[in-house]
Amino acid sequence: MWHNSAMTETRAKPAPQTGDKPKTKQPWLWNVVLLDSDDHTYDYVIRMVQELFAHDVEKAFLIADRVNHDGRAVCLTTHKEHAELKRDQVLAFGRDPMLTTSKGSMSAIIEPAEVGGDDGDRGKDEK
Repeated sequence: MWHNSAMTETRAKPAPQTGDKPKTKQPWLWNVVLLDSDDHTYDYVIRMVQELFAHDVEKAFLIADRVNHDGRAVCLTTHKEHAELKRDQVLAFGRDPMLTTSKGSMSAIIEPAEVGGDDGDRGKDEK
């Protein structure tokens, strides 16, 4: 049997199904967390926190003390891009010139703010 192209039935492709896919909600606020290191002095940490996070000397000392005692301290809670920038600045700050054993910068990570924040600073976008 011959098919006439004019008489051939054209069928539309079925539309892709757009069912409700569960979306993972991305955290809005992120903590910049300084991690403890035995290769850095309090003076180094205080100076770095003041320069990078614009904290006053009292706040910078509290962060240095917390990282020394707890092994970590939240320096800032902010949006993700700013948190990544601040983490990278910590990682690039350089060695502690007061210690010959210091081989480089301190370590820092970012984590969603709901993991936990610094007392009283959670949810603030500090500069």
